[in-house]
Amino acid sequence: MNNKVDIMSNFNNKKKKLTIVGITLFILIIFLLILSVNLGRADIKIVEVVKIIYGKITFNEKILSDISKAKIAIVWNIRLPRILIAILIGWGLAVSGTVFQSLLMNPLADPYTIGVSTGAAFGAVIAIYINIFILKNPVPIIPFAFLGAILTLLLVMKIAKRNGYMSSSNLIIAGIIVSSILSAGISFLKSASGEQVSVIIFWLMGSLDSRTWNQVALSFPIITILTLICIYFSDDLNILALGEKQARALGVNTKKIRNIFLISAAMITAICVSVSGIIGFIGLIVPHMLRFSLTSDNKALIPLSALLGSLLLLFADNISRVLFNVEIPVGVITTLFGGPFFIYIFMSKNKSIQ
Repeated sequence: MNNKVDIMSNFNNKKKKLTIVGITLFILIIFLLILSVNLGRADIKIVEVVKIIYGKITFNEKILSDISKAKIAIVWNIRLPRILIAILIGWGLAVSGTVFQSLLMNPLADPYTIGVSTGAAFGAVIAIYINIFILKNPVPIIPFAFLGAILTLLLVMKIAKRNGYMSSSNLIIAGIIVSSILSAGISFLKSASGEQVSVIIFWLMGSLDSRTWNQVALSFPIITILTLICIYFSDDLNILALGEKQARALGVNTKKIRNIFLISAAMITAICVSVSGIIGFIGLIVPHMLRFSLTSDNKALIPLSALLGSLLLLFADNISRVLFNVEIPVGVITTLFGGPFFIYIFMSKNKSIQ
């Protein structure tokens, strides 16, 4: 009886701790969002920022009468869409990284492991190349990147399947193979672009510059719906993470659940890469930080990863656009900070095992 009471007490304490962490992360995001809108080279007071946002949301044009059109445009059309995109992309990459790590039972897995990010990048580079050299009227990059990601996922799943069965190791190997081929294709297009290669390189480095409300409107519903699907099936993902045989023995339809999570995570990655380019380490580090410090339960891990991923990418984007005279692509910032941090986590984990 006492053991049951202790177990319930520990469960409730852990649940309370996770709730507090989630609320804290959410408050930090709101605080950083408000601060981020006020950061920039244009001198705009925080009171004016609040007035602009409130006036636009409530359609109250009178409250904006004493604020210049230039300031309104900077806050509403330039800064705010970019900030919201940073939150959405950080959210999406962290969720997809969490899903891939649990699904493939590999702590080093992320959206790049099975080639989805590279596929999206390849599709986007094709669109950029077409816009530079072939068509006078530019084609949109997002549909090309999205199509590239989905086709890559289908190809990887086809290669990985053996006798109707698709193992995690086969998925990783197939992803590496397809990703290598697509990387060679990207390098070929970069070489063929000549002096215009800088356009492709800048996009590949990952940037949130010049993002618009259209991209916010496109990304938000897709990432939200797919994240909710992942949370809904998270209990099955927890069981699947124990191993294929154990999951089948417990009555989980492993093929169905695997496909649901593969497609959901791949589509989240596709929309993120198509909007922002390649931004590394968010999907790799965030699940690591939370899994080893808080919980491995995907029902809590997925939403917490979304919050922490949003916070980290928004913070990195502020560094990229404010701290330097020339804007640095945010993908460079996340790699510069994320790479050494991941090495530290990896080495610390190995020391604890020894």
